[in-house]
Amino acid sequence: MDIPGNISRRNWLVSGIHEKELARAFSLYAGGKLLDIGCGDKPYGHLTAEYVSEHIGLDHAGSEHDLSRADLIGTAYSIPLDDEHVDTILCTAVLEHLEEPQDALREAYRVLKPGGYAIYTVPLFWHLHEEPRDFYRYTKHGLRYLFEKSGFTIVELKEMSGFWVTFGQELVYYLWGLRGGGKLNPLRLIAPPLGAAIQGICYLLDRIDHSPQFAWAYILVARK
Repeated sequence: MDIPGNISRRNWLVSGIHEKELARAFSLYAGGKLLDIGCGDKPYGHLTAEYVSEHIGLDHAGSEHDLSRADLIGTAYSIPLDDEHVDTILCTAVLEHLEEPQDALREAYRVLKPGGYAIYTVPLFWHLHEEPRDFYRYTKHGLRYLFEKSGFTIVELKEMSGFWVTFGQELVYYLWGLRGGGKLNPLRLIAPPLGAAIQGICYLLDRIDHSPQFAWAYILVARK
């Protein structure tokens, strides 16, 4: 999901939901040393600051994101930290890009202290992105299986939207993708205001009918 650090007119709906849910989770579960797996430019540092003593960013050398704020260069499969080193793990929109998610979860479990919390966001319905490194989509049942098999206890597993948010946001992405072809393409001017209107309407419709089986993504909190 190209959500972290990329709030814009085309995705303010899901980005706002994503930040709100993370802020809530941080207030309940984050503390001590936090390891941000796939940190990019640490877009959620402003949300974690009041809860954690240290925000350690990890990203891989081949990342297409800005690595200037990464504290560690490594991978989700090989984290250059000792066992039981951090109190909190954050991993947003990364698990779908990992060929071996089970191995990554076991490595996260290794570096997390007993009693520590892992906070993940993971997509269910979302378009292809960051290709070709886009491998999986997850149901809540698949996530529960993977995390429990890795040793974690699920604390919460929550859908972050229903049908209307998912449908509306994907429609906006589709319309924005049609904006090419130069200045003569009318969608260059029409897509931004139309996209804003679609997102606003779908936000209201989601409050009427949440239909979680059509979730765009989940937020999951697990405890070691």
